[in-house]
Amino acid sequence: MPAALHGLTIAEAAQRRLDLFEDGFLGPVVVLDAPAMRHNLDTMAAWCAEHGLRLAPHGKTTMAPQLFADQLDAGAWGITAANASQLRVYRAFGVQRVVFANQLVDPAALRWLSAELDRDPRFEFVCWADSVRGVRLMTEALTAAGGSRPVDVLVELGGENGRTGARDLDTAVAVGEAIAASPVLRLAGTGGYEAAVAHGDWATKQSTVDGYLANLRELTIRLADHFTGPAIVTAGGSAYFDQVAAAITEPWPDGLEVVPVLRSGAYLTHDDGFYRGISPFGREHRLGGGSAFRPALHAWAQVTSRPEPRLALLTVGKRDVSFDEGLPEPQLVRSGKSASTLDGCSVSALNDQHAFLRLAQDDQVGVGDWISLGLSHPCTVFDKWQLIPVVDGTTVVDYVRTWF
Repeated sequence: MPAALHGLTIAEAAQRRLDLFEDGFLGPVVVLDAPAMRHNLDTMAAWCAEHGLRLAPHGKTTMAPQLFADQLDAGAWGITAANASQLRVYRAFGVQRVVFANQLVDPAALRWLSAELDRDPRFEFVCWADSVRGVRLMTEALTAAGGSRPVDVLVELGGENGRTGARDLDTAVAVGEAIAASPVLRLAGTGGYEAAVAHGDWATKQSTVDGYLANLRELTIRLADHFTGPAIVTAGGSAYFDQVAAAITEPWPDGLEVVPVLRSGAYLTHDDGFYRGISPFGREHRLGGGSAFRPALHAWAQVTSRPEPRLALLTVGKRDVSFDEGLPEPQLVRSGKSASTLDGCSVSALNDQHAFLRLAQDDQVGVGDWISLGLSHPCTVFDKWQLIPVVDGTTVVDYVRTWF
């Protein structure tokens, strides 16, 4: 951050409307593009509304309560968490409906949850279970906690070579029956993560996902008599949410009321790599003829060295940007106050604090120039930054604080 902002609140800093390049920001700096995020929020909200879906985006992507608020204001039904630490952050910032996409068996976390449910009658919480033992551990811890409100639980269905989740329907039904029999739990629906079972080429992955979703429907129908109210049925990361939507919004048997919930999280910022290639709104066909998501997460770094022809070293590295699902993509060069497209270039490697930029022509960049990098996989970018400028063009209009 510029020295001129020291001592200011985020709101005060945002009111200054500083320029990213003229007012003392230090590189490297990761920024969020405000118009692109607004577009993505509106696009996803409209698509979910059109298809009759609730959206509980996974908050682990950003761990930024300001962005949770934007998602909720745009119509999100709730926010998804992966662990108890994230849940504590969500509650500290007033998130009222949380989908906990894991089996929660830690006694300390369950004691806290029980007390939090009693403290706030408006707080809605649902977690997963994939084993009878897990149900027993939850029951024991919650009984000992002595809370007055039961905990809603979904049966998690997995699949062969997947991640968590019961591996077959009979096991999953037994888990559901154990939840229904618990004095401190309520069976609230079914859920899972379809991408965890998707392996092979694209056609094979799509076929496997369809088969998994058919099993999730069958599980929901088999447990219909045990639900305490409308059954939440939830799936949907950021790769196959079109298939998930088709499966969980098909007509259900008479008398089975279902609340279909997607948990896609990366849509908010999209990216210039991993999700661009696999998102239904990043693939070539574009869902329903609608507008594609726009990448909203970029890094700016300076050229610090030109030691060889067609090689430039940038002041950005593994400490600053993601590299687990593809290296950064060079897009623009800014020299002075002018910016131009950087064609034919690539980042070939990252060190802790350096990027190796391979040039198509030797005169494309010079020492001191700023390079804009598209990033892949936002989940492993946000956790590297505590405070991220939000820009409209080069004007900084806000700052987003992360809480990892």
